[in-house]
Amino acid sequence: MPILTKYLITSGLVVLISEIAKRNDQWGGLMASLSLVTLLTLVWMQLEQQPIDKIANHAWYTFWYVLPTLPFFLIFPALLKTCGFWLALLIAVGITLMIFLGFAKAVAMFGIELV
Repeated sequence: MPILTKYLITSGLVVLISEIAKRNDQWGGLMASLSLVTLLTLVWMQLEQQPIDKIANHAWYTFWYVLPTLPFFLIFPALLKTCGFWLALLIAVGITLMIFLGFAKAVAMFGIELV
């Protein structure tokens, strides 16, 4: 599949979701939460005939990376009203990074290597 086609479809979906989110918070949030980037990545990998193990590994690691990043979606809106957009974003990303590193260290004890 030509890379330009991938760019057009992927960016088109991002724009579509942001336009839906402007009109309806709930629908925009639902569509964004469907992990469209991951779904598209899996589809692109399949269409490019990547090995099944590689596709499965991508889904596996995505699961483990999503878990520690979920608090971002609670931290960011909590900070937004008091800190403003950019500072709230920076702080939320920083806290999320610390959560991720702690999570990675914890799951490493069970043989799951994330970093």
